[in-house]
Amino acid sequence: MTDRELINIAVEASGKAYAPYSNFTVGAALECEDGSVYTGCNIENASYGCTNCAERTAVFKAVSEGNRRFRRIAVYADSDNYCMPCGVCRQVLNEFSPELEVLSVRGDGRYVSYSLKELLPRSFSMND
Repeated sequence: MTDRELINIAVEASGKAYAPYSNFTVGAALECEDGSVYTGCNIENASYGCTNCAERTAVFKAVSEGNRRFRRIAVYADSDNYCMPCGVCRQVLNEFSPELEVLSVRGDGRYVSYSLKELLPRSFSMND
């Protein structure tokens, strides 16, 4: 799967977001090592601490289906800025795939690629 194909899946996933409070919809497409792809969107709640990010939604779907080895994730928002995973999402992604590639995508379709290790240096892991 190409970067652009994965990004297009993330863009489509953003259309399913539930974001009545922030109006900031995010979509994620998580590619597993076996080639399967799980999508996620952000899901807000009036009690904002109950909100779930798109990235974690995709991870939880994958793990709940028995998939725990990820290759890369595309994260999209219709924004002028690149959509980066928050710290909590970085930590959750690190739990399963410290070598993950992260494609951060902005509204015009441009994207940048980072390794998760770049985004979460000196991470906390089960070894700690």
